[in-house]
Amino acid sequence: MTITKVSSDSQKKFFRPRLWFEKVMALIVLTNYSLVIFDLTYIPLRDFWLQGRVQFYIKIGTFEREIPKPPLRVIPQSISNMITNYDIIKGIEPYRDTAQYLQRVEDLNEALNQSVSEQVFSNSNQVENNNTQESIDKILADLRKQSTQMLEQNPFQIANKTGTLERIKNKMRQQVFGTEESSATEAFQTFWSVENFQENGWRNQLNFFDEQIEPLIATNYYRPVGESGDPVDNFGLLDTPFFLLFLAEFLARTWLISRRHTGVSWFDAMLWRWYDIFLLIPLFRFLRIIPLTIRLDQANLINLKAIKKQASQGFVAGIAQDITEVVIIQVVNQIQGTIKDGTVRNILVQQNANPYIDINDVDETSELVKLMANLVINKVIPEIRPEAEEFLRYNVDKALTQTPAYQGLENVPGMKVMQHQLTERLVSQLYQGVSVGLQGLLIEDPEFDRLLEKLVEKFSHSLGSELQAEQSIEQIESLLNDLLEEIKINYVQNLSQENIENILEQTRALRQEADVTHYQ
Repeated sequence: MTITKVSSDSQKKFFRPRLWFEKVMALIVLTNYSLVIFDLTYIPLRDFWLQGRVQFYIKIGTFEREIPKPPLRVIPQSISNMITNYDIIKGIEPYRDTAQYLQRVEDLNEALNQSVSEQVFSNSNQVENNNTQESIDKILADLRKQSTQMLEQNPFQIANKTGTLERIKNKMRQQVFGTEESSATEAFQTFWSVENFQENGWRNQLNFFDEQIEPLIATNYYRPVGESGDPVDNFGLLDTPFFLLFLAEFLARTWLISRRHTGVSWFDAMLWRWYDIFLLIPLFRFLRIIPLTIRLDQANLINLKAIKKQASQGFVAGIAQDITEVVIIQVVNQIQGTIKDGTVRNILVQQNANPYIDINDVDETSELVKLMANLVINKVIPEIRPEAEEFLRYNVDKALTQTPAYQGLENVPGMKVMQHQLTERLVSQLYQGVSVGLQGLLIEDPEFDRLLEKLVEKFSHSLGSELQAEQSIEQIESLLNDLLEEIKINYVQNLSQENIENILEQTRALRQEADVTHYQ
């Protein structure tokens, strides 16, 4: 058989297109998930997207106070206007009453600007000035009326923004009366009056409204309810192209997996890529973080090796003690149950009653013993002869030097040389005799086999007969049951109390040592 070795360069060329495909798909999933997160957070963060500003508050329990600083703009107004076009996707429409309220304020602003222009040009007709003043009075009266309706009807409730109305009330009270304990209705009636504009300057008052009140009123909206009973949501229009792409990729990828691997059906391949199913479910879209994370890791755009390692170790540390106790205690309980239900007794009683069934006329136990003996005697013993003789030589020399007779002859000339020669000859003959004796056991001897089989059979029969005695069986069962109970109390408890973190630390140390050895 010829084995073709694929070079590293060819492997890289084969893997590079697949890696690029994985990266492209991972980035598409990332784009889709970013859109999902934006959609899920758009309603809660709509005020921020609409205004592009951040206002800081101090809140302690029920106490809430706005920090007296102008809001910090973090998004240009042009970008905010572009982002809030997403209202179409969420079905958001301007609330009619609050939109009309702001429009009347804009009409007032234009009327006041026109009045100032007419006062500058002294040649203007007095009738036109009177008409402008009447228009301003009419707008102010209309604003006072709409303010009362807004406070009584609370148009912010539909959008779940009643808190915004409370902030509007507090700001208006503070502006008009200098306190938040007065009537909000009176504050609005006073604010939209000619006297207030003449005393405090209409430009200052409208600037306050444009900066503090108008952004809050503008956050109110109306969102119609669809036939399903839920608010209108057109996110499916944006998500459908991604869904079709993910579905086509999922079907193609799983089909290729089923074709590439033997014994893997198309359905099995779909289970293989179980995490991609979250990309195809229109509900709980936030769970797409699972396939996104896995795909980014597979595309080498992020590295989750350290996170997976810590997560697995934390998981092991959390359940190792419980699993250890449950498994060991369950095994011990099963053994105790086997003893209690008489299984051990039945085995001993039926040992001689049921004949042993031989399926091939071969004594497997005897053959295994012969095979192992042949390997040890013919292969292992000759291989270890130098080490064995050196070991025997050391022990013989040690035994001779400790005898009193040898100690008395130790100073005789030539005694050490003779002792060395004697030791060498004794060790060699001893090892050779043992080797020859063991090899003799391998010679086919039917009589030896017959006698050995007879001895084993007699021993087994006698042991079984003695164990079948009622007293012996009961004593054995009682002792085994007590032994297992002591094991549960002493050893299982000690095992469960062992510090799992120490075990994990030892495991990490062994892995690091293995890695160092591997790279060396």
